[in-house]
Amino acid sequence: PLEQHAVGYVNSEKYYGARASVNVWSPRIDDPSEFSLSQIWVISGSFGHDLNTIEAGWQVSPELYGDSNARFFTYWTTDAYQETGCYNHNCRGFVQTTNKIAIGAAITPQSVYNGRQFDINLMIWKDPKHGHWWLELGPGVVVGYWPSGLFTHLAHHARMVQFGGEVVNTRPPGSHTATQMGSGHFPGEGFDRAAYFRNLQVVDWDNNIIRASGLKLLADHPGCYDIQGGFNGRWGTYFYYGGPGRNVKCP
Repeated sequence: PLEQHAVGYVNSEKYYGARASVNVWSPRIDDPSEFSLSQIWVISGSFGHDLNTIEAGWQVSPELYGDSNARFFTYWTTDAYQETGCYNHNCRGFVQTTNKIAIGAAITPQSVYNGRQFDINLMIWKDPKHGHWWLELGPGVVVGYWPSGLFTHLAHHARMVQFGGEVVNTRPPGSHTATQMGSGHFPGEGFDRAAYFRNLQVVDWDNNIIRASGLKLLADHPGCYDIQGGFNGRWGTYFYYGGPGRNVKCP
């Protein structure tokens, strides 16, 4: 299967965490083996065999959850998704420290096209004392942590932080999936219609939460799923992203 992304990323420093408000939708999934997610990635190592990632956000995956709800999830790997790591509690790794939130639970409410917008606040940060990576679902609920000992590169710090969407396209070449990313609408439609990430921030070496400056934008297949960024006083660094998948620009 082919992963397709529309993401904003920073990779110019050492990172000790990330935070953003993530708009929640229920994108349509074309094939039960496909999924659509929107998340924060905290990444270190090379994209070869030793990639370390921590990931959290929301995901629609009929195969994983048996329905089409957007669900809160966590993920990690230490070998570029080969042998290690898993979603949620499907293997040992992520340590949950609250019973207020169920990982894998459906998120409500969700955003409505041309209607009410709903977002969740996610924060991942490295505890300077023990080195564990903590996850908070804001405001104020610390969900748990990924132990430092799970990782090689991330035992120290992250080299890259990504924010955005990913879709898996299992269609054979020649016909693109109609699985949606975000709201299923392109970023040009703007607020109330396109999905967004806002107030993108990172944690620096001194444990300060600062604006994610120098954000680069990348869409693997902009005719299928695209991304457009900006900055303003209320939303800080933000972007709109997503799309319908198969359409005239994405056959």
